Amino acid sequence: MAMALRPIDNELPTTPERPKKQAKVAVPIRKQPELCTNDENKAPLPTATADSTVDYVDSESLESIQDPESKIQSLIEGLDSKNWIQVCESLNNARRFALYHSNLLAPLLDKVMLVLVKAMKNPRSALCKTSIMASSDLFKAFGDKLFDPSTSDAFDQLLLQLLLKASQDKRFVCEEADKALNSMVGSLTPLPLLQRLRAYVKHGNLRVRAKAAVSISNCVSKMGLEGMKDYGLVNLVQMAADLVNDRLPEAREAARSALVSVYNAFTENEEQKQEAWQNFCQCSLSPIHVQSVVKFTIS
Repeated sequence: MAMALRPIDNELPTTPERPKKQAKVAVPIRKQPELCTNDENKAPLPTATADSTVDYVDSESLESIQDPESKIQSLIEGLDSKNWIQVCESLNNARRFALYHSNLLAPLLDKVMLVLVKAMKNPRSALCKTSIMASSDLFKAFGDKLFDPSTSDAFDQLLLQLLLKASQDKRFVCEEADKALNSMVGSLTPLPLLQRLRAYVKHGNLRVRAKAAVSISNCVSKMGLEGMKDYGLVNLVQMAADLVNDRLPEAREAARSALVSVYNAFTENEEQKQEAWQNFCQCSLSPIHVQSVVKFTIS
């Protein structure tokens, strides 16, 4: 009987036919243009900003306005504009009115000052700086008229903003505010200005306090002995004594300068200058303040 043959498992496997390679066709790839390059070896191209379109014009370069009577109404419309660039232009026009046509601007002075206050609070540096420059021209043009009841409140708000801006970190805003404060001291009578500045001697912001101290010192340097007495010699020395030990050097230096001005005026006609000054300080100040005040004024 024939036996069935078993399949042999150890046969060599058949090799499957390898697929033929497809011929590669070179397809040219179009290089996309670079939208933005960041080559550190190339200087970046300057970009135009809105602030760069605003011109900062010195007071000496401002010109009078042709036919100012017909343009005073458009000034108010420009100051009320929602377009901040137009507001800047109107502020420069307000400066021209102040310098050359102050009689036309006088009835609108309160409104213009409030616009300055609002502009100084604006985050746009160009608008802020232009308003500060305008305040300098108002000080020069109107002087003590800013103390009138009709503008007194607006002036107080303006003074606070100038002290705040002079305390900022933005250098060109800070420097312009310093100029405006100097213009204010140079244009206004010291006594009423000093009465307003004294409120900031104890301000919580150290820089505001220091800027106020500088303006106070500048005011005192313009006053004679009679003017100091009108304010109150004791109050004046006590105010300066409070600032002598302030945390900021700028405030301390301003306080010392103010004390020297008081000392020079007080002892001008005294034969025994140091003795007269020491007696006055001992009668007017606390023992803690007497030593430091006498030290800085006599040394």
